[in-house]
Amino acid sequence: MFKVGVDVGGTFTDVLLVDTKSSSFFTSKVPSTPEDSSKGVLNGIKKACELANVDMADIEVITHGTTVATNAILTGKGAKVGLVTTKGYGQVLQILL
Repeated sequence: MFKVGVDVGGTFTDVLLVDTKSSSFFTSKVPSTPEDSSKGVLNGIKKACELANVDMADIEVITHGTTVATNAILTGKGAKVGLVTTKGYGQVLQILL
């Protein structure tokens, strides 16, 4: 079984491919594609699979994260957004802050 972790950054997309049976792992780093981040993700997964000689169809789990969003929050340069919740979910605002 193979698992993949992906981090999409502003400049690069990093991929970690793990073989859970043997505990071996492979990494790849490809340029991010801000116009469509899915392209960078797929390019990175494809590259890691090629290094590991693994068919992409053998991947069972993909976990995705992004430092693009984190950096936008930390620098305060993200878009102005609003959050609407239903009754009983006001604590979401406390969790986000």
